[in-house]
Amino acid sequence: MQKNPIIKSFFLLGSFVLLFSCKNQEKKGAESTTDLTNVDPKVAKLKLPEGFNAEHLFGPSENAEGSWVAMTFDNKGRLIASDQYGSLYRMQIPAIGDTSAKIKAEKLFIPDIKGSKPDTSTTKISMGYAHGLLYAFNSLYVMINHESDKEFSKGSGLYRMQDTDGDDQYDKITLLKALDGEGEHGPHSIVLSPDKQSLYVIAGNFTKIPKMDAYRNFPEGKLDNILPLIKDPNGHDNTVNWAAGWIANVDSSGSKWELIASGFRNPFDLAFNQEGDMFTYDSDMEWDIGTPWYRPTRICHVTSGSEFGWRPGTDKWSPVWPDNSPAILNIGQGSPTNVVSGLNARFPEKYRKSIFAFDWSFGIIYAIHLEQQGSSYKATGEEFVSGSPLPLTDGVIGPDGAMYFLTGGRRLESDLYRVYYGDNKQDSEALAPVALNEEHQIRRKLEAYHGAPKAGAVDFAWPYLKHQDRYIRYAARIVLEHQPVNEWQDRVLQEKDPVALTQGVIALAHKGNAKIKDQVLTAVTAVNYSALTEAQQVDLVRGIELVIARMGMPGTKAKSDIATYLSAQYPSKGGNELNRELSKVLVYIDAPQAVEKTIALLAVAKDDNSAGQETFTKSSDLIMRNPQYGMDIASMLSKMPPLQQTFYATVLSQAKNGWTPALQDAYFKWYYNAFSFKGGHSFIGFIDGARKMALANVPKNQFAYFNTLSGDSIVELSRSNLSKGAIRPKGPGRDWTVEEATLIADSGISHRNYEMGKGLFAASLCSSCHNMRGEGGIAGPDLTQLGTRFSYKDMLEAIIDPNKTISDQYGATVFSLKKGGSVIGRLISQDNDKYVISQNPFAPQDTREIKKADVSGTRVSEVSPMLGGMINSLNPEELKDLLAYLKAGGNPQDTIFAAKGGTK
Repeated sequence: MQKNPIIKSFFLLGSFVLLFSCKNQEKKGAESTTDLTNVDPKVAKLKLPEGFNAEHLFGPSENAEGSWVAMTFDNKGRLIASDQYGSLYRMQIPAIGDTSAKIKAEKLFIPDIKGSKPDTSTTKISMGYAHGLLYAFNSLYVMINHESDKEFSKGSGLYRMQDTDGDDQYDKITLLKALDGEGEHGPHSIVLSPDKQSLYVIAGNFTKIPKMDAYRNFPEGKLDNILPLIKDPNGHDNTVNWAAGWIANVDSSGSKWELIASGFRNPFDLAFNQEGDMFTYDSDMEWDIGTPWYRPTRICHVTSGSEFGWRPGTDKWSPVWPDNSPAILNIGQGSPTNVVSGLNARFPEKYRKSIFAFDWSFGIIYAIHLEQQGSSYKATGEEFVSGSPLPLTDGVIGPDGAMYFLTGGRRLESDLYRVYYGDNKQDSEALAPVALNEEHQIRRKLEAYHGAPKAGAVDFAWPYLKHQDRYIRYAARIVLEHQPVNEWQDRVLQEKDPVALTQGVIALAHKGNAKIKDQVLTAVTAVNYSALTEAQQVDLVRGIELVIARMGMPGTKAKSDIATYLSAQYPSKGGNELNRELSKVLVYIDAPQAVEKTIALLAVAKDDNSAGQETFTKSSDLIMRNPQYGMDIASMLSKMPPLQQTFYATVLSQAKNGWTPALQDAYFKWYYNAFSFKGGHSFIGFIDGARKMALANVPKNQFAYFNTLSGDSIVELSRSNLSKGAIRPKGPGRDWTVEEATLIADSGISHRNYEMGKGLFAASLCSSCHNMRGEGGIAGPDLTQLGTRFSYKDMLEAIIDPNKTISDQYGATVFSLKKGGSVIGRLISQDNDKYVISQNPFAPQDTREIKKADVSGTRVSEVSPMLGGMINSLNPEELKDLLAYLKAGGNPQDTIFAAKGGTK
């Protein structure tokens, strides 16, 4: 639910797979292996692991009860849920196998004054707008996510509801803490601690961190990044909380709050595994796709005092940096919502040990399997449940051991499902305890020193600053930062082990006095750089960057020493992450030859994966799961930007010295070419932002030359992805229904504007997928003969409701894989051994092979690659022009374009 709510509906007409083939056309490609006879269509669309069953239990939207996003079970086994923009509801769920009981949702009304009866006749909401619900401590905890208004007076914060008189109705509401933040990046879920003695709450990056009673990490809101800051050019995170999303521990009364971790983007939920460790599923910023600072959605192991490095715009941290924690598994593009542990489920053991992570955008529940590795975990993913569309919001393991989950959000159609294994009578006894390995035990001993000064802490932590496990090194450094600086500052400056020194330098950058910055850097330059591993070199250079970012530019001698020390190592023959750090620091301190060396890299740099950003889900696998977001991914993949070159260009945008005319020409010409690449919604804006920063450093008499050379004339063209002179819809649009649009068409389509119809068709990138009179793409059907075969109503039905009839020739096939997960694509061909599929309508020539031996079953996708409601940007006259163009098959001489009086 983190995605931009603006639906670029007419742009997405580029996915215009008008599937107007005959309904009785002979089926092509793989046959479905699922018998859907007498199966609820909402259940039929679900892909489940072998042995699991699913039920559709209830439809809140069908009962005018909103779109549900949060749920919990109370002490009587009843489910309590919340509409995202409405009330709380309570219901009794029938037992598995009970087909006679009918679910009825009871709206919860809470009296305004304790002791009075609630007013059940009013439409005013007494409690709701919750992103998080938890029944614990004989109370219902509610995380309201809302800016108070006339409709609902309560604002964002954590509330406690209690039944004080035993009549089974809540009559007391207590605000435990008000929170400054609302919306889809506001405060979210509430989770009971593993020992059932306290609560954990989680909030997104638009929620300010409130004053806490204790802090395990230090949310100082520092960028800690000397890469030039370019905020999101579309304004998404320009007022964001720089400390980013956070997690806190809270006692049952809400009187004691302790910050556990921060630096997230927008995780909705968290869960604990069998060992008692915490995990969350953090979101990406899909507008950043194609930039070097993009970070995919990811599963995070949240340790004490951890920081995850989310910052606005270009300044997001690399996961390899030692001062933040990496993902244990990158998932890919998506919109994370719920996270739940399988411990209490009546599932096979491997799933009981799993953490389940929900993706709203692409309708997938991932089972995350965890194995202790060092003091953290090795994580592997499995697609547990999926469907399209399946906008997953929340889920819990019920008292019966089944998984219950909701779909909805953003006022979408909402449903309640239940998933269970076999007959749901599997053994539900507690799993055998898991022994913690040595590294886990060390980390937890170190974490016991977090939060406040403690005697003996420095001596205990010091040996672990050089431990081979990064989580242990991190935990040891956090111990230092909680102790008085005078207890360990000199010890850092005298440290000879380079790994321990690096951790100490980071700690001093955070907590030391800026007056010692030159001393700190002098200690660093004494390290034998060439004796370090590449990862240790990255850590060391990152430590230098932090000293400069926190303490300021070093003195003349120290700066010269650092320039000499690092210039000899640049460019590195290692991975891109090391060269990013070196280029950033050297250009920032104006080191000799830094610009020349970086320009040379700009010309030849190739992308690698030294940041460890490979994903469990391939981007191409997501295209056909959700046309709204998938088409953006498809467009980007057709001409992927060069990430490393983009990084170097951004670094150089701050360089004022070291330029020659030839270097400047090469640099600004790079921008001209960069505008032709396709990235996320903000890619062009980021590129143009760096270009403008660089132009601010050129002499005024050369500005016009370099402005033209760098592509100023094509910036807006590239930003809009439209050809020169293209027509864009003026609107105002509307949510067209087939009936309303057919009335417009039936009112008469004649004397239409050919150029307008053609322009709307071209501007929306329909030609990327469709052929009209010999021009265009091949991913969708040729539309030239469309008007001779179909009425306006037929056309409008296919445009407004593309899922109603999907051509076998152009529709997608879902391939279920034996190892778990599924792949979706258009079947191009097959032989005895393999299927050949196409997944990108913008690049249909790019195909993928799937071995038949790896496939457990196939079925035709119920979802068209085309997004419904494609004409919603058009006003009635524009709708007529487009329909006329389609009816005429793109023929400008058709009489439909004749002007009044008979001329064309």
